[in-house]
Amino acid sequence: MVEQSMSTIEDRTSVELFAGGGGLAMAVAKAGFRPLLFNEFNKRACETLRANKADPCAPGETPPIPERGQPAPLVEGDVAQIDFDYLKGRVDVLAGGPPCQPFSLGGVAKGDGDSRNGFPHMFRAIRQMEPKVVICENVRGLLRPSFMPYFNYIKRELSLPFEERGHGSTWQQHNEVLEHMLESVTVDRHERYDVRHYPVNAADYGVPQIRNRVIMIAFRQDLGVDWDRFEKLIEPKFSEAALHEAMRSGAYWERHPEIPKDVRARVMEDVPAQPLTLTDNERRQPWRTLRDAIKGVDGPPLPPVEKLDRTEYHLGGFTDHIGWPDARIYPGHTPNVLDRPAKTVKAGVHGVPGGESVMLLDDGTHRYMTVRETARVMTFPDDWVLAGPRGEKMRQLGNAVPVLLGQAFASAVATVLDEAEAAK
Repeated sequence: MVEQSMSTIEDRTSVELFAGGGGLAMAVAKAGFRPLLFNEFNKRACETLRANKADPCAPGETPPIPERGQPAPLVEGDVAQIDFDYLKGRVDVLAGGPPCQPFSLGGVAKGDGDSRNGFPHMFRAIRQMEPKVVICENVRGLLRPSFMPYFNYIKRELSLPFEERGHGSTWQQHNEVLEHMLESVTVDRHERYDVRHYPVNAADYGVPQIRNRVIMIAFRQDLGVDWDRFEKLIEPKFSEAALHEAMRSGAYWERHPEIPKDVRARVMEDVPAQPLTLTDNERRQPWRTLRDAIKGVDGPPLPPVEKLDRTEYHLGGFTDHIGWPDARIYPGHTPNVLDRPAKTVKAGVHGVPGGESVMLLDDGTHRYMTVRETARVMTFPDDWVLAGPRGEKMRQLGNAVPVLLGQAFASAVATVLDEAEAAK
């Protein structure tokens, strides 16, 4: 799928469940982990993974263990049907974003009572694989007061995944058992995980998008990982305050000399005239904006979209850079602006959401963002192939983990694993 970094002191491995369109899988691979397995249920997302060189397995077949450079096996379908015993002791990182609809404001929000809840499958995979680290990404809705008791239960389950919930037992009953064990029972350090969670905004990690999520990290306790070191490595390196300072100093406008003066003046109306005293945390790089994404931070600019008639052509050689007509804006359905990070890319329940995929142009007109522009907002590389019609491609992106956000955490995991093992 993507070329893995060779920065780690040994060959690191990973497994990705609920892989979707591949955002977190790419991030983990870029951090140096060799993927041993992908699993995904959605038909279009599976097509995307296959288009990016994942190797589909025959139904009922035990996937092979790929060597570095070989494509990762892809098991399509229900994760409940996969036996992970063949991977026991082989996996450094188990990663995944369990389906978020049970906890999302945009879904029905049934939580534990929702059949789409993917966390029980993550816990079974942990019991069978015994990975060194688990990385889970999910919606910030998990931290809502109404779900906080259940979220704390998830963390306790992740701490003691081998203490299974009994058949017919409620999560509240199981939670009481876990609480007692964590407080007063000695558990084999190989079967216990230290768990922490981090509310994050992807914009603080160089993603040109406001995207609030929660990331859970679990290190197996016998590894002796340095948590202080890990948390230092995942400190955000971008800020809104730094973006405002770049606009006040002129550095942002120098990067975008094409911006009309009247647009610049209008943007500056919303920038604080007098900077507050910046803390060390705010002395970061500027948040990246939608304009930065389209112009290309680390690559070539995307050409302007002039035709909005769904013509199947690829501007400037970029795939999925196709104009789309009939964009509307109205109260509650407001567009993205170019000189801020984009709004959260959402998957949508009944198709592509409106305001999150519309942008306001310098001349005052507006249009839908192309799939390729949206992929850049998610920090997907331009050569990443997305399968299906436009709505399905946008849904895959809305469900994904931005690559730069995932890579920041996966790279920190790789570093502290290396350091912990070198210290032994």
